[in-house]
Amino acid sequence: MAAARLAVLILGLALLAPAGAVTPAGAPAWHELSAAQRHVLAPLEAEWATLDSAGRQTWIGVAERYEDLTPDEQARLQRRMREWARLSPDERERARDQYRALRSMPPEQRESLREEWQRYRSLPPEERRRRATEGSSR
Repeated sequence: MAAARLAVLILGLALLAPAGAVTPAGAPAWHELSAAQRHVLAPLEAEWATLDSAGRQTWIGVAERYEDLTPDEQARLQRRMREWARLSPDERERARDQYRALRSMPPEQRESLREEWQRYRSLPPEERRRRATEGSSR
């Protein structure tokens, strides 16, 4: 199950570079965001101060496009932000590395992987759990 969540995060979240605790120049502090931006980005509030300028700008862009999403897409985005916020720094770096590897794959290999993922997602939950258990014992 953890592998499935990590895959979703890899495919769904923007890359964020590690950052120091100093507020980057040109990047708004949490209190400088609009109320609407703070509402959308609430799952990231605790770590906002650690994001670099590029990371903050990426998330601000996400917040700006939020209203254009369907309610289901908004819920999925909120869920993914909460999942991302719960990852340890090592898990985040692993997710970034896997995302980079995925992006560097040839398109046909990515499509094959996407098809395999869809087949897996179409399995009944019991079968997915069984396969996940087998995979973790290898």
